[in-house]
Amino acid sequence: MPRFTVHVRDEWLTVPCKDASYSINWLGVEALKRYAKNKPDNGGIPNIKDVRFVARRCQGQGLLDGDDTIEDVLEDNDFVELGNVKYYIFLDGNSLCSTDLVNLGRGRYKIKLTPEAEKKVEQSRELLDTIVKEKKVVYGITTGFGKFARTVIPISKLKELQENLIRSHSAGLGSPLSPERTRMLLALRINVLAKGYSGISLETLHTMIQAFNASCLSFVPEKGTVGASGDLAPLSHLALGLMGEGKMWSPKSGWADAKYVLEAHGLRPISLKPKEGLALINGTQMITSLGAEAVERAESVARQADIIAALTLEVLKGTTKAFDSDIHELRPHLGQKEVALRFRSLLDSDHHPSEIAESHRFCDRVQDAYTMRCCPQVHGIVNDTIAFVRNIINTEINSATDNPMVFAERGETISGGNFHGEYPAKALDYLAIGVHELASISERRIERLCNPSLSELPAFLVNEGGLNSGFMIAHCTAAALVSENKVLCHPSSVDSLSTSAATEDHVSMGGWAARKALRVIEHVEQVLAIELLAACQGIEFLRPLRTTTPLEKVYDLVRSVVKPWIKDRFMSADIEAVHRLLVDQKVWNVAKPYIEKYCTELLPESRPTSPTAFSLEPPPSPRKRVRLE
Repeated sequence: MPRFTVHVRDEWLTVPCKDASYSINWLGVEALKRYAKNKPDNGGIPNIKDVRFVARRCQGQGLLDGDDTIEDVLEDNDFVELGNVKYYIFLDGNSLCSTDLVNLGRGRYKIKLTPEAEKKVEQSRELLDTIVKEKKVVYGITTGFGKFARTVIPISKLKELQENLIRSHSAGLGSPLSPERTRMLLALRINVLAKGYSGISLETLHTMIQAFNASCLSFVPEKGTVGASGDLAPLSHLALGLMGEGKMWSPKSGWADAKYVLEAHGLRPISLKPKEGLALINGTQMITSLGAEAVERAESVARQADIIAALTLEVLKGTTKAFDSDIHELRPHLGQKEVALRFRSLLDSDHHPSEIAESHRFCDRVQDAYTMRCCPQVHGIVNDTIAFVRNIINTEINSATDNPMVFAERGETISGGNFHGEYPAKALDYLAIGVHELASISERRIERLCNPSLSELPAFLVNEGGLNSGFMIAHCTAAALVSENKVLCHPSSVDSLSTSAATEDHVSMGGWAARKALRVIEHVEQVLAIELLAACQGIEFLRPLRTTTPLEKVYDLVRSVVKPWIKDRFMSADIEAVHRLLVDQKVWNVAKPYIEKYCTELLPESRPTSPTAFSLEPPPSPRKRVRLE
């Protein structure tokens, strides 16, 4: 039976073929089925039958016709690549989740609207056109903004009113958001407008979607929002580029004048209708989009922190008794139970015999220091914090945060305060405080690894101490990052300054809450990278003894990018290499199969009653609209 290896996105898949008279289209669809089968939520491919793709033979890059038979154009064991596969997320303002938003930022999906969303957008726009036609006085539509809310604007100047709003509010400063974060910001604003309560026209919304799909991204400075009335400055910069003003970036053009970037992609600048300028900038989308990234990275580093701590416990010859399930049933916080389960899945001697653990089975040590013994309690609350914040962020992602709100079914507009960023601001301050603790406890474990009076290992994990300093300053770096985090964890949302002539007299400061949460999480990743390096170096001094199978796999992964520390060398590159492993979730991916296998072998009565208690993946988004076309 002939076999073929097909490349789909980030995977190589072996596809056996019973009949070589099948078509190239059959081969591509079969590869996509196998790809989807092995991915959470089918890899975002619920409808493979309607897929369109381009197939190339890897050798020579020859283009393959989908109707050709396999036997006519391929040889046994040939390699084939599927390209130009279009994945769309269909937005309706109700179904997007933080995971999908981050993937949109990474350029993995393009955007379309659902028919239902298009209908709601059209209905709200019709109401606004009626308001203008009837010359009604409505805030932001026929009046000025903020302090000028009582100033009525002539109909002949309503377009200029909206354009002036965007230009004057484009007052942000600082470095621009990265292309990934700007894509997230644009995608989230499109999703909120798709709810149909902002009065945006379908024409303008389609132009925004075309700009997203072409990665035409405005210059959006990271500083300038106070988080109420929404993220006015960054969203104004986002809209400014779409108007063909200011700077824009695309993979095709790099940074250039916005109008030229749009022209290069066959796009026209948006022409603002009444209320559309306000619709584009009222909302919490910068706070929330950065918050979505923070939640995703926090969850990634939290579950990998359990693996790293388990490895450190092995190196320090700790006991696993503190992770006994009966202990944690007596204090049944879901996060605590989840962490204890992960430790057992990695260290349980019945499943994974450890020569290191066996070497000290009969030692006289009764219990370990808190930094090892209390990992379920300390890491556990981080897991629960992340779950709490994820819920708020996902709610915010699918919330209408405009003002005034346009209720087409009621035939009226209503002014409110959904633009206020207090919800995501408070949540992200909480996230930073929670996740920081992973670095705080990790730094103490690094100290135990490096301190010979605590570890029974060579000082600073190196031979010929004195001539070599080993991990001495790596530990100092970890301490410095933890100290920085202590300052960054001061909640920004406890501050408020009155703005807009006391019209906006209470604000959330959520933009800084989101930005510093990301900085805290990056520092946590870096501290844990240092701990992982130190733990792997500690294993070198315990050889030839071996740890458990999953932890040996983690050790092998680290050694694939960083060699053992024999004598002093430049260390920053090693830390950065292991940090990249954590960011790419490679440590988790190595250990995950062993954790899953352990969980599936639990007796039914031992399994958690909550469907999400020990979930290895984030919960799926409701009514997720991801299609492949």
